[in-house]
Amino acid sequence: QDAEVVRTRDPQRLAQCDVVVDVGGEYDPERHRYDHHQRSFTQSMRSLRPDKPWTTKLSSAGLVYCHFGSQILAALLGQPEDGPVVTALYDELYENFVEEIDAIDNGIAQAEGEPRYALTTTLSARVHHLNPRWNDPHQDTEVG
Repeated sequence: QDAEVVRTRDPQRLAQCDVVVDVGGEYDPERHRYDHHQRSFTQSMRSLRPDKPWTTKLSSAGLVYCHFGSQILAALLGQPEDGPVVTALYDELYENFVEEIDAIDNGIAQAEGEPRYALTTTLSARVHHLNPRWNDPHQDTEVG
């Protein structure tokens, strides 16, 4: 609720953060580090929650959803975290929203072969347009 959001890739700054998402090069839920940008990273919803069927490699958004989605939904709905309503909504939200983000962020094609059309209005595409390019010497994320 009163958290400060810091956008940086500076390792010294990241080390001071309580939670780090999508940067830092490590996945360690015990330390609240949720990055998927390591060659060795292969986690999916199924590998972290064997009761779930999805095998799409998780993005950082998927990691956060995997670890906190049920808890957040339960709090918002006033329902038990392990109850049928939260479970059904968690599964529907993952399958129909978050999984697409995971796939796009990890470069997983929507179809085999040449795509028939371009997806340019996805949530991931809109966020991408707000970020500096990876090789831009000016990594100021606050610039318009």
